[in-house]
Amino acid sequence: KDKDSNMKQMDQNQKRKMNPAGKALLTFGLTAGVLLLTAGLLVGYVDPFFHYHAPLSGFPYVVDNQLSQNPGMARNMTYDSCIIGSSMTVNFHTDDFRQIMGLDTLKLSYSGALPHDDYNILSLVYDDTSRARKTNQVKAVFLGVDAMTYTAGTQDTKYPLPEYLYDRNPFNDVSYLFNKDVLLQYILRPMINRDPTNLSEVYASWWTPDYYNIQWVMHNYEPSEKVDEVMPADELIAGTKENLEENILPFIKAHPETEFYMFFPPYSILYWNDVMNENHLDATMNQYEYIADTLLQYDNVRVFYFQNLEDVVTDLNNYADYTHYKPEINQYMVKCFAGGDCEVKAGEMPGQLKKMREIIDSFDFKTLFSKEY
Repeated sequence: KDKDSNMKQMDQNQKRKMNPAGKALLTFGLTAGVLLLTAGLLVGYVDPFFHYHAPLSGFPYVVDNQLSQNPGMARNMTYDSCIIGSSMTVNFHTDDFRQIMGLDTLKLSYSGALPHDDYNILSLVYDDTSRARKTNQVKAVFLGVDAMTYTAGTQDTKYPLPEYLYDRNPFNDVSYLFNKDVLLQYILRPMINRDPTNLSEVYASWWTPDYYNIQWVMHNYEPSEKVDEVMPADELIAGTKENLEENILPFIKAHPETEFYMFFPPYSILYWNDVMNENHLDATMNQYEYIADTLLQYDNVRVFYFQNLEDVVTDLNNYADYTHYKPEINQYMVKCFAGGDCEVKAGEMPGQLKKMREIIDSFDFKTLFSKEY
Protein backbone atom coordinates (compact mmCIF):
# COMPACT_ATOMS: atom_id res chain seq x y z
CA LYS A 1 0.00 0.00 0.00
CA ASP A 2 2.83 2.36 0.86
CA LYS A 3 4.39 1.59 -2.50
CA ASP A 4 1.14 2.35 -4.33
CA SER A 5 0.70 5.54 -2.36
CA ASN A 6 4.21 6.66 -3.26
CA MET A 7 3.61 5.95 -6.94
CA LYS A 8 0.40 8.03 -6.94
CA GLN A 9 2.21 10.86 -5.21
CA MET A 10 4.96 10.75 -7.84
CA ASP A 11 2.37 10.85 -10.64
CA GLN A 12 0.70 13.87 -9.07
CA ASN A 13 4.03 15.63 -8.67
CA GLN A 14 4.90 14.91 -12.29
CA LYS A 15 1.58 16.34 -13.43
CA ARG A 16 2.18 19.47 -11.37
CA LYS A 17 5.58 19.85 -13.02
CA MET A 18 4.05 19.51 -16.51
CA ASN A 19 1.19 21.92 -15.93
CA PRO A 20 3.19 25.17 -16.43
CA ALA A 21 4.51 23.92 -19.78
CA GLY A 22 1.07 22.76 -20.81
CA LYS A 23 -0.45 26.05 -19.76
CA ALA A 24 2.18 27.97 -21.73
CA LEU A 25 1.51 25.86 -24.82
CA LEU A 26 -2.21 26.35 -24.44
CA THR A 27 -1.76 30.08 -23.97
CA PHE A 28 0.46 30.27 -27.04
CA GLY A 29 -2.06 28.33 -29.10
CA LEU A 30 -4.96 30.50 -28.00
CA THR A 31 -3.00 33.69 -28.60
CA ALA A 32 -1.91 32.54 -32.04
CA GLY A 33 -5.48 31.56 -32.86
CA VAL A 34 -6.82 34.94 -31.75
CA LEU A 35 -4.16 36.80 -33.73
CA LEU A 36 -4.82 34.68 -36.81
CA LEU A 37 -8.56 35.21 -36.49
CA THR A 38 -8.04 38.94 -36.01
CA ALA A 39 -5.81 39.11 -39.08
CA GLY A 40 -8.39 37.24 -41.16
CA LEU A 41 -11.21 39.49 -39.96
CA LEU A 42 -9.11 42.58 -40.69
CA VAL A 43 -8.33 41.41 -44.22
CA GLY A 44 -12.00 40.58 -44.79
CA TYR A 45 -13.12 43.95 -43.40
CA VAL A 46 -10.65 46.17 -45.26
CA ASP A 47 -10.64 43.78 -48.24
CA PRO A 48 -7.70 45.32 -50.15
CA PHE A 49 -8.36 43.05 -53.14
CA PHE A 50 -12.11 43.94 -53.16
CA HIS A 51 -12.98 40.26 -53.06
CA TYR A 52 -16.05 40.76 -50.88
CA HIS A 53 -17.08 44.38 -51.20
CA ALA A 54 -16.36 47.80 -52.69
CA PRO A 55 -13.65 49.97 -51.14
CA LEU A 56 -14.28 51.40 -47.68
CA SER A 57 -14.59 55.15 -47.62
CA GLY A 58 -11.41 56.78 -46.36
CA PHE A 59 -9.07 53.79 -46.48
CA PRO A 60 -5.92 54.51 -48.56
CA TYR A 61 -6.06 51.50 -50.88
CA VAL A 62 -2.98 50.63 -52.91
CA VAL A 63 -3.92 49.08 -56.27
CA ASP A 64 -0.88 47.68 -58.07
CA ASN A 65 -1.56 43.97 -58.53
CA GLN A 66 -3.47 43.25 -61.72
CA LEU A 67 -3.75 39.50 -61.24
CA SER A 68 -5.09 39.76 -57.69
CA GLN A 69 -7.08 42.99 -57.68
CA ASN A 70 -8.75 43.04 -61.10
CA PRO A 71 -11.27 40.28 -60.33
CA GLY A 72 -12.52 42.00 -57.18
CA MET A 73 -12.74 45.37 -58.92
CA ALA A 74 -14.70 43.82 -61.80
CA ARG A 75 -17.16 42.29 -59.36
CA ASN A 76 -17.57 45.03 -56.78
CA MET A 77 -16.67 48.46 -58.17
CA THR A 78 -19.22 50.88 -59.60
CA TYR A 79 -18.71 51.56 -63.31
CA ASP A 80 -20.56 51.66 -66.61
CA SER A 81 -17.65 50.88 -68.93
CA CYS A 82 -14.28 49.20 -68.71
CA ILE A 83 -10.86 49.09 -70.37
CA ILE A 84 -9.56 45.62 -71.20
CA GLY A 85 -6.23 44.61 -72.71
CA SER A 86 -2.48 44.49 -72.37
CA SER A 87 0.06 47.13 -71.31
CA MET A 88 -1.03 49.01 -74.40
CA THR A 89 -4.01 50.12 -72.27
CA VAL A 90 -2.37 50.96 -68.94
CA ASN A 91 -1.72 54.64 -69.73
CA PHE A 92 -5.35 55.49 -70.33
CA HIS A 93 -6.70 57.86 -67.67
CA THR A 94 -10.28 57.05 -66.82
CA ASP A 95 -10.88 60.74 -66.08
CA ASP A 96 -10.53 61.28 -69.83
CA PHE A 97 -13.36 58.85 -70.53
CA ARG A 98 -15.52 60.69 -68.00
CA GLN A 99 -14.73 64.16 -69.33
CA ILE A 100 -14.77 63.32 -73.04
CA MET A 101 -17.36 60.54 -73.27
CA GLY A 102 -19.35 60.87 -70.04
CA LEU A 103 -18.47 57.32 -69.00
CA ASP A 104 -17.56 56.03 -65.53
CA THR A 105 -14.79 53.72 -66.69
CA LEU A 106 -12.83 51.07 -64.80
CA LYS A 107 -9.38 49.99 -65.97
CA LEU A 108 -8.87 46.19 -65.89
CA SER A 109 -5.62 45.82 -67.81
CA TYR A 110 -3.25 42.84 -67.71
CA SER A 111 0.31 43.40 -68.88
CA GLY A 112 1.04 40.96 -71.69
CA ALA A 113 -2.61 39.90 -71.84
CA LEU A 114 -3.51 37.00 -74.09
CA PRO A 115 -7.06 36.58 -75.43
CA HIS A 116 -7.97 34.19 -72.62
CA ASP A 117 -6.92 36.83 -70.09
CA ASP A 118 -9.51 39.09 -71.73
CA TYR A 119 -12.03 36.26 -71.49
CA ASN A 120 -11.37 35.70 -67.79
CA ILE A 121 -11.90 39.31 -66.77
CA LEU A 122 -14.89 39.83 -69.07
CA SER A 123 -16.47 36.77 -67.47
CA LEU A 124 -16.33 38.64 -64.15
CA VAL A 125 -17.53 41.92 -65.64
CA TYR A 126 -20.63 40.04 -66.79
CA ASP A 127 -20.92 37.78 -63.72
CA ASP A 128 -24.62 37.86 -62.82
CA THR A 129 -23.87 37.03 -59.16
CA SER A 130 -21.58 40.03 -58.64
CA ARG A 131 -22.51 43.31 -57.02
CA ALA A 132 -21.17 45.21 -60.01
CA ARG A 133 -23.34 43.29 -62.45
CA LYS A 134 -26.44 43.89 -60.32
CA THR A 135 -25.84 47.63 -60.03
CA ASN A 136 -24.05 48.50 -63.29
CA GLN A 137 -25.19 48.59 -66.87
CA VAL A 138 -22.10 47.95 -68.98
CA LYS A 139 -22.50 50.53 -71.70
CA ALA A 140 -19.09 50.16 -73.30
CA VAL A 141 -16.03 47.90 -73.35
CA PHE A 142 -12.77 49.30 -74.73
CA LEU A 143 -10.62 46.34 -75.74
CA GLY A 144 -7.11 46.62 -77.15
CA VAL A 145 -6.42 44.00 -79.81
CA ASP A 146 -2.80 42.85 -79.96
CA ALA A 147 -2.99 40.72 -83.08
CA MET A 148 0.29 38.93 -82.38
CA THR A 149 -1.27 37.31 -79.28
CA TYR A 150 -4.23 35.87 -81.16
CA THR A 151 -2.34 32.75 -82.18
CA ALA A 152 -1.74 31.74 -78.55
CA GLY A 153 -3.54 28.72 -77.15
CA THR A 154 -7.16 29.55 -76.48
CA GLN A 155 -6.78 28.58 -72.80
CA ASP A 156 -3.36 30.16 -72.29
CA THR A 157 -2.88 33.06 -69.88
CA LYS A 158 0.18 35.25 -69.65
CA TYR A 159 0.70 34.43 -65.97
CA PRO A 160 -0.79 31.81 -63.63
CA LEU A 161 -3.92 33.16 -61.93
CA PRO A 162 -4.60 33.13 -58.18
CA GLU A 163 -7.69 31.01 -58.75
CA TYR A 164 -9.04 31.58 -55.21
CA LEU A 165 -9.71 35.19 -56.18
CA TYR A 166 -11.47 34.28 -59.44
CA ASP A 167 -13.75 31.43 -58.35
CA ARG A 168 -16.70 31.39 -55.96
CA ASN A 169 -15.33 28.75 -53.60
CA PRO A 170 -15.31 30.26 -50.07
CA PHE A 171 -13.13 27.51 -48.65
CA ASN A 172 -10.02 28.42 -50.59
CA ASP A 173 -10.31 32.05 -49.46
CA VAL A 174 -7.96 31.13 -46.62
CA SER A 175 -5.17 31.83 -49.12
CA TYR A 176 -6.37 35.43 -49.12
CA LEU A 177 -7.63 35.97 -45.58
CA PHE A 178 -4.55 34.57 -43.87
CA ASN A 179 -1.98 35.95 -46.29
CA LYS A 180 0.95 37.73 -44.65
CA ASP A 181 1.75 39.81 -47.73
CA VAL A 182 -1.84 41.00 -48.03
CA LEU A 183 -1.86 42.07 -44.38
CA LEU A 184 1.53 43.77 -44.40
CA GLN A 185 1.69 45.26 -47.90
CA TYR A 186 -1.93 46.14 -48.58
CA ILE A 187 -3.31 47.00 -45.13
CA LEU A 188 -0.58 47.96 -42.65
CA ARG A 189 1.77 49.69 -45.13
CA PRO A 190 -0.98 51.88 -46.64
CA MET A 191 -2.16 52.80 -43.14
CA ILE A 192 1.35 54.10 -42.39
CA ASN A 193 2.22 55.69 -45.74
CA ARG A 194 -1.24 57.10 -46.50
CA ASP A 195 -0.56 57.29 -50.23
CA PRO A 196 -3.62 55.80 -51.96
CA THR A 197 -3.67 54.87 -55.63
CA ASN A 198 -5.44 57.24 -57.99
CA LEU A 199 -7.79 54.83 -59.74
CA SER A 200 -7.91 57.04 -62.83
CA GLU A 201 -4.22 56.29 -63.41
CA VAL A 202 -4.09 52.78 -61.95
CA TYR A 203 -1.41 50.46 -63.44
CA ALA A 204 0.15 53.36 -65.39
CA SER A 205 3.63 52.51 -66.67
CA TRP A 206 6.61 53.62 -64.60
CA TRP A 207 8.20 55.59 -67.43
CA THR A 208 8.46 59.32 -66.78
CA PRO A 209 8.38 61.79 -69.71
CA ASP A 210 12.19 61.63 -69.90
CA TYR A 211 12.00 58.03 -71.16
CA TYR A 212 9.94 58.87 -74.24
CA ASN A 213 12.72 59.68 -76.69
CA ILE A 214 14.48 58.12 -79.65
CA GLN A 215 17.80 57.73 -77.81
CA TRP A 216 16.26 55.59 -75.08
CA VAL A 217 14.24 53.53 -77.54
CA MET A 218 17.09 52.78 -79.91
CA HIS A 219 19.56 52.10 -77.09
CA ASN A 220 17.31 49.32 -75.82
CA TYR A 221 15.92 48.00 -79.09
CA GLU A 222 17.13 44.62 -80.33
CA PRO A 223 15.86 43.76 -83.81
CA SER A 224 14.41 40.33 -84.43
CA GLU A 225 16.61 37.83 -86.17
CA LYS A 226 16.06 37.61 -89.89
CA VAL A 227 14.07 34.67 -91.23
CA ASP A 228 14.59 33.59 -94.83
CA GLU A 229 11.42 31.60 -95.33
CA VAL A 230 8.28 33.63 -95.99
CA MET A 231 5.35 32.74 -93.73
CA PRO A 232 2.32 31.55 -95.75
CA ALA A 233 -0.24 34.32 -96.09
CA ASP A 234 -2.98 32.37 -94.29
CA GLU A 235 -0.75 30.94 -91.54
CA LEU A 236 -2.18 33.06 -88.72
CA ILE A 237 -5.86 32.77 -89.56
CA ALA A 238 -6.75 29.43 -87.95
CA GLY A 239 -5.45 30.31 -84.47
CA THR A 240 -6.92 33.79 -84.70
CA LYS A 241 -10.32 32.37 -85.63
CA GLU A 242 -10.27 30.03 -82.63
CA ASN A 243 -9.35 32.80 -80.21
CA LEU A 244 -12.03 35.13 -81.51
CA GLU A 245 -14.69 32.45 -81.36
CA GLU A 246 -13.78 31.16 -77.91
CA ASN A 247 -12.55 34.21 -76.04
CA ILE A 248 -14.02 37.38 -77.55
CA LEU A 249 -17.14 36.83 -79.65
CA PRO A 250 -19.20 35.09 -76.92
CA PHE A 251 -19.41 38.39 -75.01
CA ILE A 252 -20.19 40.43 -78.11
CA LYS A 253 -22.99 38.07 -79.06
CA ALA A 254 -24.42 37.75 -75.56
CA HIS A 255 -24.45 41.48 -74.77
CA PRO A 256 -25.96 43.56 -77.57
CA GLU A 257 -26.61 46.27 -74.96
CA THR A 258 -22.85 46.90 -74.73
CA GLU A 259 -20.91 48.79 -77.38
CA PHE A 260 -17.51 47.16 -77.93
CA TYR A 261 -14.74 49.53 -79.00
CA MET A 262 -12.10 47.20 -80.46
CA PHE A 263 -8.87 48.98 -81.31
CA PHE A 264 -5.46 48.17 -82.75
CA PRO A 265 -2.82 50.09 -80.72
CA PRO A 266 -0.28 52.30 -82.54
CA TYR A 267 2.99 50.37 -82.24
CA SER A 268 6.06 52.22 -83.47
CA ILE A 269 7.64 51.61 -86.89
CA LEU A 270 10.16 49.32 -85.15
CA TYR A 271 7.40 46.76 -84.59
CA TRP A 272 7.00 46.55 -88.35
CA ASN A 273 10.76 46.22 -88.75
CA ASP A 274 10.51 43.05 -86.65
CA VAL A 275 7.58 41.82 -88.72
CA MET A 276 9.65 42.22 -91.88
CA ASN A 277 12.73 40.62 -90.34
CA GLU A 278 10.60 37.63 -89.36
CA ASN A 279 9.14 37.56 -92.89
CA HIS A 280 5.44 37.54 -92.08
CA LEU A 281 4.23 40.93 -93.31
CA ASP A 282 1.58 39.51 -95.64
CA ALA A 283 0.43 37.00 -93.03
CA THR A 284 0.14 39.74 -90.42
CA MET A 285 -1.75 42.06 -92.75
CA ASN A 286 -4.17 39.23 -93.56
CA GLN A 287 -4.62 38.59 -89.86
CA TYR A 288 -5.54 42.23 -89.20
CA GLU A 289 -8.03 42.20 -92.03
CA TYR A 290 -9.57 38.95 -90.79
CA ILE A 291 -9.97 40.26 -87.26
CA ALA A 292 -11.56 43.52 -88.41
CA ASP A 293 -13.92 41.81 -90.89
CA THR A 294 -15.01 39.30 -88.27
CA LEU A 295 -15.70 41.92 -85.60
CA LEU A 296 -17.53 44.25 -87.95
CA GLN A 297 -20.18 41.61 -88.59
CA TYR A 298 -21.75 42.66 -85.28
CA ASP A 299 -23.83 45.81 -84.87
CA ASN A 300 -22.52 46.49 -81.35
CA VAL A 301 -18.85 46.58 -82.42
CA ARG A 302 -16.78 49.57 -83.52
CA VAL A 303 -13.23 49.04 -84.81
CA PHE A 304 -10.43 51.62 -84.62
CA TYR A 305 -7.10 51.30 -86.42
CA PHE A 306 -4.37 53.55 -84.97
CA GLN A 307 -1.30 51.92 -86.47
CA ASN A 308 -1.13 54.05 -89.62
CA LEU A 309 -0.94 57.38 -87.80
CA GLU A 310 2.25 58.24 -89.66
CA ASP A 311 3.27 61.25 -87.57
CA VAL A 312 2.93 59.14 -84.43
CA VAL A 313 4.40 55.77 -85.34
CA THR A 314 7.42 57.08 -87.26
CA ASP A 315 8.48 59.49 -84.49
CA LEU A 316 10.27 57.41 -81.87
CA ASN A 317 10.19 60.35 -79.48
CA ASN A 318 6.60 59.24 -78.86
CA TYR A 319 7.77 55.91 -77.43
CA ALA A 320 9.61 54.41 -74.46
CA ASP A 321 10.31 51.19 -76.36
CA TYR A 322 9.32 49.74 -79.69
CA THR A 323 5.60 49.50 -78.87
CA HIS A 324 4.73 51.54 -75.75
CA TYR A 325 3.59 55.07 -76.47
CA LYS A 326 3.09 58.30 -74.51
CA PRO A 327 -0.01 58.80 -72.34
CA GLU A 328 -0.89 61.78 -74.53
CA ILE A 329 -1.56 59.33 -77.35
CA ASN A 330 -3.94 57.40 -75.10
CA GLN A 331 -5.86 60.63 -74.57
CA TYR A 332 -5.98 61.22 -78.32
CA MET A 333 -7.41 57.73 -78.76
CA VAL A 334 -10.22 58.52 -76.31
CA LYS A 335 -11.06 61.57 -78.41
CA CYS A 336 -11.20 59.29 -81.46
CA PHE A 337 -13.55 56.90 -79.66
CA ALA A 338 -15.83 59.85 -78.97
CA GLY A 339 -15.58 61.56 -82.35
CA GLY A 340 -15.09 58.66 -84.76
CA ASP A 341 -11.62 59.54 -86.10
CA CYS A 342 -9.55 56.45 -87.04
CA GLU A 343 -12.70 54.33 -87.06
CA VAL A 344 -12.87 51.57 -89.64
CA LYS A 345 -16.20 50.63 -91.19
CA ALA A 346 -17.06 47.38 -92.96
CA GLY A 347 -14.97 46.94 -96.11
CA GLU A 348 -12.49 49.72 -95.22
CA MET A 349 -9.74 47.68 -93.60
CA PRO A 350 -7.88 46.88 -96.86
CA GLY A 351 -7.49 50.60 -97.51
CA GLN A 352 -6.14 51.20 -93.98
CA LEU A 353 -3.64 48.37 -94.38
CA LYS A 354 -2.57 49.70 -97.78
CA LYS A 355 -1.73 53.00 -96.10
CA MET A 356 0.22 51.09 -93.43
CA ARG A 357 2.24 49.32 -96.13
CA GLU A 358 3.02 52.66 -97.75
CA ILE A 359 4.32 54.00 -94.44
CA ILE A 360 6.53 50.93 -94.00
CA ASP A 361 7.83 51.04 -97.57
CA SER A 362 8.67 54.74 -97.46
CA PHE A 363 10.32 54.77 -94.04
CA ASP A 364 14.11 55.19 -94.06
CA PHE A 365 15.18 52.29 -91.85
CA LYS A 366 18.73 52.46 -93.23
CA THR A 367 19.31 55.95 -91.88
CA LEU A 368 17.66 55.10 -88.57
CA PHE A 369 19.98 52.16 -87.96
CA SER A 370 23.09 53.90 -89.25
CA LYS A 371 23.15 56.37 -86.35
CA GLU A 372 24.58 55.83 -82.90
CA TYR A 373 22.32 56.43 -79.92
